[in-house]
Amino acid sequence: MKKIMKVLALVCLLATIGLTSANAQKFGYVNSAAVLAEMAEVKQADSNMEALQKQLQNKGQQMVKSYQTKLQSLQKKEQAGELSPKQMEDEGKRLQEEEKKIATFEQDMMKQINEKRNSLLQPIFDKVNAAIKTVAQENGYQYIFDTNASAGSIILYADESNDVTTLVKSKLGM
Repeated sequence: MKKIMKVLALVCLLATIGLTSANAQKFGYVNSAAVLAEMAEVKQADSNMEALQKQLQNKGQQMVKSYQTKLQSLQKKEQAGELSPKQMEDEGKRLQEEEKKIATFEQDMMKQINEKRNSLLQPIFDKVNAAIKTVAQENGYQYIFDTNASAGSIILYADESNDVTTLVKSKLGM
């Protein structure tokens, strides 16, 4: 009877170990920043963003330069006594309107840049995420973490054999 109990306990133990092994989860990690840094699409998007940013900055600088020129002209006329108090008040209001236009332009510029960045980068992020998902499915990973510090994930230890960055790059044709 004791032998049967020992054998039964051994069988239960082996079954438990077998179930634990069958349910073991496979983890991997990827450095998305390294993947993105090597993608030609990201470099092209960065180039497009720089061009838009320079274009908008030049327009903003022209607006500021025009404002400064008008302000200096008004100050000279005021010092020369060429303007009445009413004219000074009217010119001051016009300059304040220009200041508002410049401030509004700066806000719009930031909005345009952010919208353009999102429109250019979102398809790239979607492509990388699809590649990560495919690598995970093809290699049996239940979880893949991002080691990119700006992504917010922190890994205290990672076996380098679980780094799927090269698999993702391969999936992207890099």
